[in-house]
Amino acid sequence: QLAMGNCLTNSFSSTKEAKALPIDTIFKFPSPLPNWASGEGFASGTIDLGGLQVCQISSFTKIWATHEGGTDNLGATFFEPSAVPNGFSMLGCYSQPNNQPLFGWVLAGKDITVDSSSGGTLKKPIDYTLIWSSESSNFEQDDHGYIWLPTPPDGYKAVGHVVTTSPEKPSLDKIRCVRSDLTDECEAGRWIWGQGTTSSENGFNVYGSRFSIRGTKAQGVCVGTFIAQENTSGTAPNSSLACLKNNNFALFSSMPKANQIEALVQTYSPWMYFHPRDEYLPSSVDWFFSNGALLYKKGEEPNPVHIEPTGSNLPQGGSNDGEYWLDLPIDHKAREEVMKGDVKTSETYLHIKPVFGGTFSDIVVWIFYPFNGPSTAKLGLIDIPLGKIGEHVGDWEHVTFRVSNFNGVLHNVYFSQHNGGTWVDAPLLEFQNGTNKFVAYSSLHGHANYPKPGLVLQGTSEIGIRNDTARSDLVMDTGARYSIASAEHIAGIVEPPWLNYARKWGPKITYELGTEVENVENVLSGDLKSALENLVNIVPDEVFGEDGPTGPKMKSSWDGDEE
Repeated sequence: QLAMGNCLTNSFSSTKEAKALPIDTIFKFPSPLPNWASGEGFASGTIDLGGLQVCQISSFTKIWATHEGGTDNLGATFFEPSAVPNGFSMLGCYSQPNNQPLFGWVLAGKDITVDSSSGGTLKKPIDYTLIWSSESSNFEQDDHGYIWLPTPPDGYKAVGHVVTTSPEKPSLDKIRCVRSDLTDECEAGRWIWGQGTTSSENGFNVYGSRFSIRGTKAQGVCVGTFIAQENTSGTAPNSSLACLKNNNFALFSSMPKANQIEALVQTYSPWMYFHPRDEYLPSSVDWFFSNGALLYKKGEEPNPVHIEPTGSNLPQGGSNDGEYWLDLPIDHKAREEVMKGDVKTSETYLHIKPVFGGTFSDIVVWIFYPFNGPSTAKLGLIDIPLGKIGEHVGDWEHVTFRVSNFNGVLHNVYFSQHNGGTWVDAPLLEFQNGTNKFVAYSSLHGHANYPKPGLVLQGTSEIGIRNDTARSDLVMDTGARYSIASAEHIAGIVEPPWLNYARKWGPKITYELGTEVENVENVLSGDLKSALENLVNIVPDEVFGEDGPTGPKMKSSWDGDEE
């Protein structure tokens, strides 16, 4: 049996000797997790979805593994949950790529209905269908593996597969199907494994399961199981399985309260490292306002208005209609000082939101920079400063850490990067000096966030806009000075006025692109000139203009999921 987190594990053996893989190690946080402060349903171990009580199982028994295909061509391993509490039933098996330490979970369910007139919330399957077998495969594997789809009774749906090493059908008592009113539509999520080395290849593939409608209002609950299916050319992955649905979602009963949020922040909140050459650092919003930031109104540009420290005189609501915008002070010296920010007094702003139907919480850490600096292009081996290209006033960036409402465990982190970002699982994070606080790196001038230091190009492997990150003495403990800007489930949290300002945090200045590029081209010749022209074609247009962003609440991720 294998147990996650800070628990110990018993060893297991496979049918053949295989080289050690990352998955053979169970991920453990650098420090023991605290006992979360008491307060209603958060970290209580179970959640009632409406007659169906679920718990999160993170201890596993290995069933079958392949050692080829998938990410890094290392294969994947399939498990079933172990140590399932008395009265609970397995809902499906778990699978994970072999290229990272074992760290995962699946839900188990218990029928707690009082009124049985509509039938219980769980029932045994009536049969199984063999979805796939490895018998005819010639890749390296532990014995043969068989993946089964439960056949649910009428009015019920399967939410997970069963994996065996025998061609005999599993026992009908092995798994439970869920009443349809407690399920939601499911689709293929992150690729886990296939016989090829990319998710786009035809043939048999395994994906994580996720619900189709996502966001802070969505009731879908991830089961933690996987989707197994044959892909054919021109067809998108679809699922014969369902996800769960939280019919008690509106109660917010499992969301963390204010004292629990404080504990989560002090346990996990990131240390943000800024590039040693970055002169444009964060500030608090009230510092930005108090040091001369101005509010402009269309048609009244000669008479900008000083902004109150709380933003109380900013227009509220509406839309980004171009009627108002913010800008730096007019005085040149004051302008230069405000552009630099003030990291020593900077503050972070938290948005606490429910995800996975309220079974997880996203803690979004927003950081404000008064100014975004100019870009640098990499053209092969040559770096070319791009003048004003990339500059804009006002820069909102964020990282999101996702924790389980069953037990308060950090599962993954989203690093925002320009117009997108990336999710990183907890085992692949860097942690700060033996604590459970993860590390993030802010890129030079552009302030995109990355989990590791180094260079990332926005473009191709040889030509693009540089995103340089490095460890330095310029560092910010984001949990040292913060405020909860928004948490819909907590009474008494008052959103600051600036959060509901819907317009731009900087002026829109459209450069004459040809002129800006020509200024750079004048110092280039031959192949470098051609490379710059290629860069202009592959980098998004918004890079080549100056346009302040809207605030956090105007982003699509505010009510949606991070994609």
